[in-house]
Amino acid sequence: MDGREIILLNVSGEDKPGLTAALTQILANYDVNILDIGQAVIHDVLSLGILFEVPGKHNSSPILKDLLYKTHELGIKLKFFPVTEENYSKWVKSQGKDLYIITLIGRELNSNHISTITEILYNQGLNIDKIDRLSERIPIEIEDNRKIKRSCIEFSVRGTPLDISEMKKEFLDLSHTQNIDISFQKDNIYRRNRRLICFDMDSTLIQCEVIVELAKRAGVGEKVSEITEAAMRGEFDFKESFIKRVALLEGLEESVMKDIAENLPVTEGAERLIKNLKHLGYKVAILSGGFTYFGEHLKKILGVDYVFANKLEIKDGKLTGKHLGEIVDGAKKAEYLKILIEMEKIHPDQSIAVGDGANDLPMINLAGLGVAFHAKPVVKENSEYSISSLGLDGLLYLLGFRDRDVL
Repeated sequence: MDGREIILLNVSGEDKPGLTAALTQILANYDVNILDIGQAVIHDVLSLGILFEVPGKHNSSPILKDLLYKTHELGIKLKFFPVTEENYSKWVKSQGKDLYIITLIGRELNSNHISTITEILYNQGLNIDKIDRLSERIPIEIEDNRKIKRSCIEFSVRGTPLDISEMKKEFLDLSHTQNIDISFQKDNIYRRNRRLICFDMDSTLIQCEVIVELAKRAGVGEKVSEITEAAMRGEFDFKESFIKRVALLEGLEESVMKDIAENLPVTEGAERLIKNLKHLGYKVAILSGGFTYFGEHLKKILGVDYVFANKLEIKDGKLTGKHLGEIVDGAKKAEYLKILIEMEKIHPDQSIAVGDGANDLPMINLAGLGVAFHAKPVVKENSEYSISSLGLDGLLYLLGFRDRDVL
């Protein structure tokens, strides 16, 4: 690079059509080599950066003179900074550092959230390359109170955290106290190339525990609810609790199941999420410790591809208090996830698993993106990612979707 100059331009001011074209045309007239370029527009205010190398046959003076004249003509500001070859080489070498994506999600995000996140990143020795808003622009006044609020900011960062465990703990503590969600993902080819998503059903894809609803109709609601909550907290074996709960349903009419199925409360954002993922060719599965009867109903209304759950024995139109086949517990969910990965011929990192209970942890930790959704504390603490502030469609932000990309 002997005899060549490296210049960093910074252009700011009111955004106007053709502005970038006019400036880059001047650079083209002098055959400069553009080493890097970045542009952002916020509220019609432009910020444009161009790092370029001046060929040895030219010097920078006439180039900068033409640029200054043009920016004056356009009514915008221009600053330029010489960059030494040594500093440029250091910058190039830094590109080899690990890249990560930090996703900040909430109903509303404020300056305190952003300030705290950026301070954590600074203390961990990470450099922020880029900050993007994935959610739509926020109006000052929301005319329709029924409109669901969503807010998401994505940080692209570079470097190696000094203490990744401590950083994740700080993110988790902040999530608990501020009702926001923070994910920290490696920025690799799999992040935007997932192909399979697997959901737990009860309290994840739907906003109830079906076995509790069945128990209420059978008059044993409190007993079953107590057993269910204890099992979801991981306090005792799921299979044992399952057998005890199902036994309490003996004699319940099959017609009750039909009525409950037709009135299942689907979780906020489930339809939006599945519609968009199906549009992109994803396969969708339910891996549930609940019952196939209800999973098959959701399969029809949501477009689910696979259902793996427990089958209740029915004789003469009534539940017998027994189940058919092997019980689907946490280990079985992970086994089914492995089978689906093989069936779909994908890399494990292309899979997503979403659940809320302790028996979801095996599949959550096996998947490329395992998400604890409005989960019990023990599940959040043992999962890489969690969403507690938004509905299921908050997952779209973790996959890098912008609101404008969503159907």
